Amino acid sequence: AATSIFFTSGIAQAKDYKIGELMISDPWARASAGPAKTGAAYIGKISNHSQSSDRLISATSPAAKRVQVHNSIVENGIAKMRHIEALNLKPGQSVALKPGGYHIMMMGLNTPLKTGQSFPLTLTFEKAGKITLTVDVRKIGSSHKMKMDHGKMKH
Repeated sequence: AATSIFFTSGIAQAKDYKIGELMISDPWARASAGPAKTGAAYIGKISNHSQSSDRLISATSPAAKRVQVHNSIVENGIAKMRHIEALNLKPGQSVALKPGGYHIMMMGLNTPLKTGQSFPLTLTFEKAGKITLTVDVRKIGSSHKMKMDHGKMKH
């Protein structure tokens, strides 16, 4: 019952956010496959419009017990996910968090992510500070660019 407070239903539409000189666009997540206890959130683009670097140093959400910034890599033909301490954001550059690359890994989901819902995700940047985004849940397979063997993934 408590998780119903965090999840909302509505029509999904791209959202843009600004904190300091950082622009964050289109936060989204894929719907869960059945009762999966893990999920991922993605961000269309984080753009650093300042003259100095910043870093995404953490993420939290009431939708999951543990949230981390990850990067997907392929080693010897096997896709693996690695927790990264921080995501560097160089001045004047943009970074996309997308399937098959950098993403926000959510472990211990309180309830499966369902298409049409949304949930809050708080990002903490080293210099710009904290900002809470609303993440829209899209259908399974949205923006899928790479097949990954989840059975062999290491967290």
